[in-house]
Amino acid sequence: MIISVASGKGGTGKTLVATSLALSLKDTERVQLIDCDVEEPNAHLFLKPVITHSEAVCIPVPKVDDEKCTYCGRCADVCVYHAIAVVPKHVMTFLELCHGCGACSYLCPEKAIAEEGREIGIVESGYSDGVDFAQGKLNVGEALAPPIIRKVKEFANHDGVVIIDVPPGTSCPVVEAVKDSDFCLLVTEPTPFGLNDLVLAVETVKELKIPCGVVINRAGVGDGKVEEYCRRESIPILLTIPLDTEIARLYSNGITLVAGMPMWKSDFVRLFEKIGDIVHERTGRLER
Repeated sequence: MIISVASGKGGTGKTLVATSLALSLKDTERVQLIDCDVEEPNAHLFLKPVITHSEAVCIPVPKVDDEKCTYCGRCADVCVYHAIAVVPKHVMTFLELCHGCGACSYLCPEKAIAEEGREIGIVESGYSDGVDFAQGKLNVGEALAPPIIRKVKEFANHDGVVIIDVPPGTSCPVVEAVKDSDFCLLVTEPTPFGLNDLVLAVETVKELKIPCGVVINRAGVGDGKVEEYCRRESIPILLTIPLDTEIARLYSNGITLVAGMPMWKSDFVRLFEKIGDIVHERTGRLER
């Protein structure tokens, strides 16, 4: 089962939930946590994994052979990302804008454009206290997170439970991380900002046709609008975590909730059981 843990905004406690869920299941399930928040991965701060493998992630970018090029401008015409510009007797490439689609090299009439790899980040894998671990890291200054996310998801072990720590928001990296999940757990907080971004996240997950449920973190602040929204949209609230200075202290020290307050382990186990019931019920309906 693949469970993605997402949030419409940053700072809701998404990583706290993902790491605590993984550690709560490690004694009964084969568990893997994949950190797809590649612009700022931080699950490793809580799990403190031993990294056993690391590899670069590259995207293909154009390399122009000036001896073959006739400066016809076809490459610039087909590049929707404006990564190539042709001026008299010169081709300018802006590799930071290139998405590696290969259209320029494929459509060049003179076959003057080859492709070479440009490193944009790395993926790492290892283990931590009974939990398999993988993460991606986008190089500083790079804009393309999806290729890193796709690469790190290749490390997913489908024989057990895979928990994906998703980037915040609802943009392309979020869609790349969440797609193909069996369930999406949306972490929010009971504030107007939390509700606004939860609505956006729910709409995104619905477009992907992935069932979802909600974890309300820092309960006790704000108002009851999040609960009202979930009831109105028939979205199950699967876990509520109160606003607690002890939880905040643990988080600030890189300690997971279930490690610092073991009584929470049973709550996360029940959370997993509820997710399993929803997924199995949905699978049964689809099969019928």
